[in-house]
Amino acid sequence: MRISTKADYAVRAVVELAARGEEERFTKADELARAQGLPLSFLENILGELRAAGLVQTRRGAEGGYRLALPADKITIADVVRAVEGPLASVRGEPPERVSYSGAAATLQEVWIAVRASVRSVCERVTLADVARGRLPDHVRELATDPDARTTRVGPAGR
Repeated sequence: MRISTKADYAVRAVVELAARGEEERFTKADELARAQGLPLSFLENILGELRAAGLVQTRRGAEGGYRLALPADKITIADVVRAVEGPLASVRGEPPERVSYSGAAATLQEVWIAVRASVRSVCERVTLADVARGRLPDHVRELATDPDARTTRVGPAGR
């Protein structure tokens, strides 16, 4: 799975909002940008997409800015990624179940479906509150602490 700059920035921005709490206070985009080291103009576009998806609320004026539209424990990483990028996993722009292969590659569709299920098993179970509090679900922490998870492989597996 490739996590785009846009998806990374979106998640970082809403986690920053989550870390600031559930109060009524709105946070300015430039404050979010500074806190996470993000380019303001790009972030403003992302925040617009998150607003359109119903994940953040906005208010204009001196006391305006952005805040989460839902409690942080009700918004998953998958929700944020989907809001700015679309489906978590696709094959040539199509859901894995809509692609088909023949011959020796016939079972490849199952591989792509399994990849999507694996990504979902993490991204749909980790909330903004989990990340903001630094308390990830056990199965996610186990995956992240597996020594093989921290190895970048280039070329044939095992080399």
